[in-house]
Amino acid sequence: MNEENRVYFVDSDTLPPEALARKHALEQDPSARTDHMQYLSGMEVIDSDIKDKVLAAMKAYDYEAYTASDVQRALSHETCSTEDFKALLSPAATPFLEQMARRAEEITKNHFGNTVYIFTPLYIANYCQNYCVYCGFNCYNNIRRKRLDHDEIEHEMQVIARTGMEEILILTGESRTYSDVTYIGEAVKIARKYFRNIGIEIYPVNVDEYRYLHECGVDYVTVFQETYNPDRYETLHLLGHKRIWPYRFDAQERAIMGGMRGAGFSALLGLDDFRRDALATGLHVYLINRKYPHAELSLSCPRLRPIVNNDRINPRDVGEKELCQVLCAYRMFLPFAGITVSSRETAEFRNGITRICATKVSAGVSTGIGDHEEKYEGSQEEDAGDEQFEISDGRSFDKMYHDMEKGGLQPVLNDYIYV
Repeated sequence: MNEENRVYFVDSDTLPPEALARKHALEQDPSARTDHMQYLSGMEVIDSDIKDKVLAAMKAYDYEAYTASDVQRALSHETCSTEDFKALLSPAATPFLEQMARRAEEITKNHFGNTVYIFTPLYIANYCQNYCVYCGFNCYNNIRRKRLDHDEIEHEMQVIARTGMEEILILTGESRTYSDVTYIGEAVKIARKYFRNIGIEIYPVNVDEYRYLHECGVDYVTVFQETYNPDRYETLHLLGHKRIWPYRFDAQERAIMGGMRGAGFSALLGLDDFRRDALATGLHVYLINRKYPHAELSLSCPRLRPIVNNDRINPRDVGEKELCQVLCAYRMFLPFAGITVSSRETAEFRNGITRICATKVSAGVSTGIGDHEEKYEGSQEEDAGDEQFEISDGRSFDKMYHDMEKGGLQPVLNDYIYV
């Protein structure tokens, strides 16, 4: 199929009428849209050439040009070069998936042993000011909205901590109005009473704001670029600050400049050409590592999942076989990086991939707001907020821990000591 005519993601016309009317109006009059490559007022611009390098490499990447010989050559090298990484992501590598998996497993054991980290996410608000057509939180989607107050946040964290969990990832919808930096910082201070390792996955902020959140107790920041293709990104993010592609791209670098110990990177596979997005994600991590070698870096590998009011959203062209190829290529190119596999994937897939290359999994997951009481104790608040997307692996912390031990892995809850 001609590249220009290929469709990777189509959002359903089952979206609410107001959202569809706004979306169709913007499609018919592109001049009404904010320029997605121009910073808005208040967005900090940093001096970095990393995004230009990533864009150039992604644009030049012709994965159809690679052959079986290129893949065999890449597998024969002790160290995986950028060119090797490109070959391993290409269709030519598909027949070599078993060899890639064996090599990835060997590298993982050399760097991480049999350890796999367990964490859980906590969504504290689902208000959002962005219109992203694939996301359940988007501002036009007709869902139950909720923001936890400080007492509710503490209660949710107590429930989670009682399971034995020691790492938490705090998430919000992307709304400064309902989830400003101070509100997030107060949630982090509460979390520090119960957890040893704290991450956040929020809207991108400036260096001084990341510094403030780090002082509150944040250890690492995760940001999904969604797709690294700016043209495709523009058609998927129609309103809101998230529409600004370069500001989002530089978020991890600003976080590290703000003192964060670590940063997580990802494309949402299925929004665009997954091979180019995987290349861009890997190169982004590689270049950040060269510039900030002290930072602890990790990758995630989410695929599209159905959302409230649109159960037709699913990844195109990215099956479990393709996902496994991407993850093995990540491991060979970035042996130092953590790899997180979320509850978007099935229990069977996560059980298998943790034996090969993944180093971190979530457990006891809920993507709704204020419903961990149901998840852990059997009773749900009637006013809990709706979830961001449907999960696939709903195992509890205890079940995940047991399954990992049964599979010969060593579950790790925390490896940091604060003095």
